[in-house]
Order: sequence, then structure tokens, then C-alpha cells
Amino acid sequence: MSQVGQATARALLRRLAVEQAECRVPSLTAAIVRDGRTAWFGGRGRVGDQQPTPATQYRIGSITKSMVAVVVMRLRDEGVLDLNDPLERHLPGTQVGHLTIGQLMSHTAGLTAEPPTDWWERTPGIPAHDLLDRLGGPELKHRPGRRFHYSNVGFALLGELVGRLRGTTWLKALRAEVLDPLGMHDTTPRPRPPHATGYAVHPYADVVLAEPEHDADAMGPAGQLWSTPHDLARWAAFLSGHTSGVLPAATLAEMREPIGVDDGHTWTGGFGLGLQLSRARGRRLAGHTGSMPGFLATVWADPDEDTGVLFMANTTSGLTGALTDDLLDILHEYEPRLPDEWQPAPADPGLLALTGLWHWGPKPYVLSLLPDRGLALEPVGGRGRASRFVAQDDGTWLGLDGYYAGETLKVAPDHLDLNTFIFTRDPYDPAAPLPGGPGDWLA
Repeated sequence: MSQVGQATARALLRRLAVEQAECRVPSLTAAIVRDGRTAWFGGRGRVGDQQPTPATQYRIGSITKSMVAVVVMRLRDEGVLDLNDPLERHLPGTQVGHLTIGQLMSHTAGLTAEPPTDWWERTPGIPAHDLLDRLGGPELKHRPGRRFHYSNVGFALLGELVGRLRGTTWLKALRAEVLDPLGMHDTTPRPRPPHATGYAVHPYADVVLAEPEHDADAMGPAGQLWSTPHDLARWAAFLSGHTSGVLPAATLAEMREPIGVDDGHTWTGGFGLGLQLSRARGRRLAGHTGSMPGFLATVWADPDEDTGVLFMANTTSGLTGALTDDLLDILHEYEPRLPDEWQPAPADPGLLALTGLWHWGPKPYVLSLLPDRGLALEPVGGRGRASRFVAQDDGTWLGLDGYYAGETLKVAPDHLDLNTFIFTRDPYDPAAPLPGGPGDWLA
């Protein structure tokens, strides 16, 4: 199973083999996804007496959250809920009902990380009604919206929300709306053969200890699922944009927008709506990590490159944390993408006349054309507010990003009106309707 060249495959396999050997992992699998298909798979170690394959199951832990989040976004797109809705509007009877769905999705609700139970990852779960009854004031650790604070409990609540709104269980809704449409038929709540056993590796000896595995019940949406490298590669393709109609591209892009920062002042990692985000080695990645007793897994997607990467391991701890980035580096070094060929494209003469130099007061900007009648406004020299705009049916343009995201650009013959800011061809052009009135330039 490889679409990469022999030299690339060898380099990728060596990096995987080094991780498995030096980190003493019982078994380790990894895959690269490109253009929506698995381009490379590798497996090292043993599951029983066999090497792991793309069909070997591993527990994926919190990657489950990203899948549950997709069902929540489908409900939002259908108009069943709004992300600003308080939880109690759809899930009454809990003491944390004032928290919003969007805050729970982005881990900004201030809710406790772990449930008020025994160590939930290692013990049988409790029913949802029991968990809801236990949640109260002590489980609120921060003012809602104040900061990022990862919460497994938040996704337990979201799973219960999904189940009630769909009139079924979160798992059945996920199966019908996400897993089956994506062909992820080997992603299940409990292990099926062939599957890896979860192990803890002794820190000072080459021996292992089997870790427990249970049905997490109410906490299931936070980390219950098992999957395979084959299925997780399909999930990476989905996150890269191959959605198979499960979500509109715009909704998936919204999930990838950063809302919270989870690593302090360095700001290299964050969280969107159910998706972890990472800025690593010049890449903007979206996906999720996962850990449960005896298992580690990670899946990342780079939508700009239409590339994904994943690993699955049956160890509680010990990996370097650099494997996925290193695999992407190897792919880029050995088989970098060629840029798309430039080709001339027709342009509306009226829009073509708008291109070129404009001024916000004395500061020069350049307006250029994008596909489908889009516009880009960028400061000369690169320092200042830059945004892209998409054409609207009423003749205006809507900001897509940057400072002017969501704002309206209106075009007049002698000026641009960008949410009351006036851009003119000449600095403070006296012919334009400039608020305050331009004076004379002084020597």
C-alpha cells in the first residue's frame, strides 16, 4: 500500500522503526494520506505474533471528540441548535446549563477536565443521568470564555446532547451520520479482532503490563472509540477536505478556525470547534491527539497541502512527540509537491479597472483580483491590515479573513468604502467623500 517512491517509503519506514525501537513501543503504525488516499503505511513491532496491518485496531482516545463534534456541527447547520445556545436549552436539568455549546466545543467553558468519579479512563463508566447529577459548582474551574481549559466532561455533555436531539445514542448518530458515510466501518466502541492490547512499558526494564479497558458509558464521547490505520486515514482525508458530503467545506473550515490557545505564550497550539490545531514547522495542522491507558494516537491534516499523517501505538507513554512532523518533513523532502501551473484567466473589465494602488489616508495598499470575482487588499510592504473579499449578490464584497473578516466592502468610482474607512487613489484625495475633509499638504 504505497503511492510514494521506494526511497521515500524507505525513509518513512526507517523513521517509524527508530521510534518503535528507541521508545520501546510494543507495536506502532503510521500512515501518510495525500489527495484523499493512503500514500504510505508502515507498521513495526508485534500484535500477538504478527506485525500490525492497516486493519489492526487500536484505541484512539480523544480523537473520538473530533468525530462527535462533526455531528454537533451538522445539527447546527440544520438549524436544530446554535453554538451560542446555553446547554440547558437542549439539555435541561444540569447545574452547568448556562455554558454554551460553542464554549464546550472549544474547551473555553471553564469546566473541569475530569469527571467527579473514580479515574474514569481505568474504571467502568457511569450512566449519563448520574454524571449530570454530580456536576455542580466545584466542577467550574474558570469563568466561561476566559481561557482554554481542556475538558473531557464537556464532550460527555455534548455526546448526551447529540443523543437527545437525534432521539438515539451519540454512538448510533455518529455511526449513521459520519462513520458509515466515510466508510469507517472498523471504528467501533469496543475492540474487535485483530486488535492490539494496551500495554504500559516498565520505565527501567523491557517488560510490559496489560492496561484495563472498559465501557466509559457517559464519558464515551470523550474517548471511547477504537479504530484502524485504514479508517483513521479516511478521517485524515476528511479533515483535509474530502468530506463526502458529511459536512460542507465551509463548516469544516469553521471548525479549523482557532478559538483558544492551549500552550501559553508560545502560541503554537490551539483549539477550534472540536479540533486541535498546531502550527508546526511552517504548517497549519488540524486534527486531534488521543490517549487512553495502553494507547496513544494522533491524526493531523494539512488542508493547504491536501496531506494527512497519523500514528497509532499500544503504549501508555514514551513516544518522542516528533513522529508526525518528521514524517511530513520526509515526504516534503523526498517528494515535494509541484506548484500548479500558472495560466491566464479572463477578468471582468470593470474589476480589472479597480486593481492597483489605493490609499488609506497616506498608507498605500494594492488591490488585486482573485478567482470568482474575489478581491485581495494588501498593504504595500506587507505591514498592515490585509484581507480577502468574496463578491456578494448585491454588488458588495464580504471580508473573508484578517481585520475585515465579516465586514462589507463597497466600491464607488473614485473610492472604496470598507466599513466606513475610505480608500482613495491618491493620499487623502480631495475629490473623494472623505470624513473630516482633507487639508493641504504642507512642505
